[in-house]
Amino acid sequence: MSVRTERDTLMGFLEAQRSSVLAILEGLDEQAVHREMVPSGWTPVGMIRHLAMAERFWFQEVLTGGTSATSLAAGPPVPGVACDSHEALRFYREQAALSDRQLSAAPLDEPPLGDVPSDLFDEITDVRALILHMIEETARHAGHLDIARELIDGRTGLGPR
Repeated sequence: MSVRTERDTLMGFLEAQRSSVLAILEGLDEQAVHREMVPSGWTPVGMIRHLAMAERFWFQEVLTGGTSATSLAAGPPVPGVACDSHEALRFYREQAALSDRQLSAAPLDEPPLGDVPSDLFDEITDVRALILHMIEETARHAGHLDIARELIDGRTGLGPR
C-alpha cells in the first residue's frame, strides 16, 4: 500500500473537480453550452471561461507573481461572452496544465509570490491554501454546472465525484 503525500492528495482533489466540470459539459452541443441559465445571464461556456481565467489568475499570477493582460478571474462568469465551446474547453485544459506545472515546483508552506486579493489576504497565506481555494472554486462552479446540465437535458451526477 502506497502512502499519498499531502501534495498528491491536494492535487488529486483538484483534478477530480476539474474532471467533474469537463464531464458535466461532455456531449452538450453549442446551443446548449451558450444557453443562459439564470437571470444574471451566465452560460455553461461562460463558466468554463471563468474557471480557466481563475486557474490563470491564482496559479500564474498570485502563485508566481506573474502578470496577465487578460486577468478576469476575480469577477463572475461574463454574461454573453462569445466563445466557441471547443476553444473554451481547450483553454481550460491548457490553463489547468500550466497550473499543474507551476504547482509542481512550489513548496506547500511557502507564501504566494503575487498579490492575494484583500478579501482573502488572511485566508490564503501559503500555496496549500491557494490550492484549497481553487478546489473550492472549482467545486462550487461544478455544482452550478451540474444544475445547468439537469435543466438542459435532465442528466445529473456526471463526473468522478
